[in-house]
Amino acid sequence: MRSSGQTNFVYLLILIAIVAMVFMNINQDSGQSVMPINEVAAEIRAGNVDRIVQDENTLTVIMSNGEEQKSTKENTASLVDQLRAYGVTEQELDAKSVIIEVKEPGPWVNVLSFLGYILPFLIVGAAFFFIFRQAQGSNNAAMSFGKSRARMFAGDQPKVTFADVAGVDEAKEELQEVVEFLREPQKFVSLGARIPKGVLLVGPPGGGKTLLAKAVSGEAGVPFFSISGSEFVEMFVGVGASRVRDLFDQAKKHSPCIIFIDEIDAVGRHRGAGLGGSHDEREQTLNQMLVEMDGFDTDTNVIIMAATNRPDILDPALLRPGRFDRRVVLDRPDMRGREMILNVHVKGKPLAPDVQLETLAKATPGFVGADIENLVNEAAILAARRNKKQIGHSEFMEAIERVIAGPERKSRLISADEKRIIAYHEAGHAIVIAALPEADQVQKISIISRGMAAGYTIALPNDDQTLTSKNKMTAEMIGMLGGRASEEIVFNDITSGASNDIERVTQLARKMITRLGMSDLLGPMVYGQKDELVFLGREISEQRDYSEAVAEKIDQEVQKLVQAAYVQSKKILTKYRKNLDEVAEKLLEVETLSKEEFDKIFPPPVKKTGGVPTMMKA
Repeated sequence: MRSSGQTNFVYLLILIAIVAMVFMNINQDSGQSVMPINEVAAEIRAGNVDRIVQDENTLTVIMSNGEEQKSTKENTASLVDQLRAYGVTEQELDAKSVIIEVKEPGPWVNVLSFLGYILPFLIVGAAFFFIFRQAQGSNNAAMSFGKSRARMFAGDQPKVTFADVAGVDEAKEELQEVVEFLREPQKFVSLGARIPKGVLLVGPPGGGKTLLAKAVSGEAGVPFFSISGSEFVEMFVGVGASRVRDLFDQAKKHSPCIIFIDEIDAVGRHRGAGLGGSHDEREQTLNQMLVEMDGFDTDTNVIIMAATNRPDILDPALLRPGRFDRRVVLDRPDMRGREMILNVHVKGKPLAPDVQLETLAKATPGFVGADIENLVNEAAILAARRNKKQIGHSEFMEAIERVIAGPERKSRLISADEKRIIAYHEAGHAIVIAALPEADQVQKISIISRGMAAGYTIALPNDDQTLTSKNKMTAEMIGMLGGRASEEIVFNDITSGASNDIERVTQLARKMITRLGMSDLLGPMVYGQKDELVFLGREISEQRDYSEAVAEKIDQEVQKLVQAAYVQSKKILTKYRKNLDEVAEKLLEVETLSKEEFDKIFPPPVKKTGGVPTMMKA
């Protein structure tokens, strides 16, 4: 009875929280169509508004004919200030013209405010009470700290196979041997072969490392133990080592099987590398893991798989032969790989006839599997929002822009003068990029705000490139400075809109000089040690292996590169000034230009080479 009463008490607190949240939203819109604030201002100017009732940020607009409309205002400004911004005069806001009523907050507001303060304490207190009750109810609950928290998936009914993993054919071939060993171990043992005890999956976040490990288990039909590296480490010293021992004991009982440790860098970092010395708990956990991996016999049939995106920080003892002696790299997929991943994620989804996966693969360079899965999901959400029965090409392209730059911010208030500056800024980018043979092709220009950007210009390559030439990088710098150059040429002034462009240009120029040896003065040398002593932090660990005189030359070379790019950008825009004006005026008119629309205004004056170096004739 006591247990039932305590559980009911927790449920009561949850119910109170739900009721509070419901009452906090009673004044919000219930799905009725909302009139934008700019339309409200237009109706006031036309003399069609009799009265406005303001309840916090919700507006009830009563028209002269008695009709009521709902609207909302922004939190950052008063209603009168917003209406003035949309051109409503003082005379039109006079009480004789429009009556503005402001509702006082009701008594529920104070009650809900009090609940908002006290509910967190009540819920936390109830949670602690519930936890301590559970601890008292089970005598040996404290001993569960040392038990492994790995989740075991049976392999008899696989949910994931190699067919569900696309774009990583080389990695699947490498892991096929692991599958064959788990299926037919005698095939290898009879020849005296030793299968790798550990397989380390290396790749960028979202590249499919965890999915591939599950696919290996599904293909082999064996149990799969999954755990994160951070789950080993607790505040109590020795708990991590105990969990490692328990995990390996469970694996031996269910042999053959697979142990998968996700984000192993959380526990497998270099020992003794911390700023204040060693980390006893983490190092004990790592030491126990090394001992357990050495204790596996050839007939144990347990494969250790781990995933990380930072193999450079792992302890060398983990990577030696006999432990994680095979490294499988899952790099970012190429265009063909992205198309295969798209094919996997669009299965079961209704696609419109105009959707071309090859085109989408070209438009997503640098995307990994997680990005593409998110892209398809965003496209489906957009199609549902537009009440469509199929996902069209427009939804996919809109989703790509949302993933890259964020959602559109059409409600952002921008003056006509700022809008003109943004239009010329983005037109400058597009004109310069189109006039450079080494630059990518302009795909879209927009002056609609997305995320933190006031406008954007998208330029994409025709094909994926593994190598990037010096001319290609120089063209990228010239294109990025096109917006700043356009502002200076047209307005004889500059704004803060190019801050991100300048930052990226400076970083690229410094990389060319210090990392890629692209300076005639300094030669093909690398200056500075990259990412040394990663546990100390980037700033603390930054080490110069060159003199102050060389540092001065590096700064001069960086400045020389950036300045030359800026001069070239201004030269191009001066040459095509008429086209610059045409593109900017068209952007002010329609706000967004596609590749076809841009090419009609400014046909590319040069043939695109993609920056690929051509062979010199002898």
